[in-house]
Amino acid sequence: MIEKTINFSRRVFVEKTATVAAAVTIAPGVFLHQVAQAKPADQAVTSAVRWGMLIDTNKCATGCTACVSACNEENGIQSHDRPATDQQWIRKVKLRDTQTGHITSLPMMCQHCEKPPCVDVCPTGASMKREDGIVLVDKHICIGCRYCMMACPYKARSFAHETVTDQKDYAPRGKGTVEACTLCVHRVDEGGTPACVEACNAAEHGAMIFGDLKDPESNISKELEKHGGTQLRADLRLNTGVRYQGI
Repeated sequence: MIEKTINFSRRVFVEKTATVAAAVTIAPGVFLHQVAQAKPADQAVTSAVRWGMLIDTNKCATGCTACVSACNEENGIQSHDRPATDQQWIRKVKLRDTQTGHITSLPMMCQHCEKPPCVDVCPTGASMKREDGIVLVDKHICIGCRYCMMACPYKARSFAHETVTDQKDYAPRGKGTVEACTLCVHRVDEGGTPACVEACNAAEHGAMIFGDLKDPESNISKELEKHGGTQLRADLRLNTGVRYQGI
């Protein structure tokens, strides 16, 4: 398996090129607004940090969709009343123990794998992993082939079937491209927290912790050391950045 990460010099070139015009056309019928620069281009993303998330399913309330609503609002994701094809960067799923009948509710999103299958199969390099572990899709070079969607074992990516309106300048989107959770990279690059985590805390559930997995003093690292965490489909050895407790 070949791992691909962002080439920073290429990233700078793309960002500088994007400032030439207020918008770009990435394919016939696909229109994206200019990407906002979340941090100075001379500040490289490094592998000294690996961003991750820990979700305690024992605290995740069944029926609560605060994290989903916050993600949609933050990233300008709108429902078209077509559940089968609507974009979802995060969704709530139920796991049922067939022996006991116990149901566990948990948020499912891109797992930000260390070795992401979506990156391996992408023919254009649109699917990519930053040095700090965040997996992204470059909408300007995504051709909508959806190979990445088929490769993802978590069904964490969705396809934009509808024309996108009211875009956020920091979250460019477009019809005919693939989308997935970005861990609110625009917030992270400015020292912030993903919208889903903020909403979960505001709802007083406290089920989600975000932080640096490489920092032993971070809250997420301390919690993992104390209580552990489970990777979904750990047998695939993808070393996911999202971990769960209570499953």
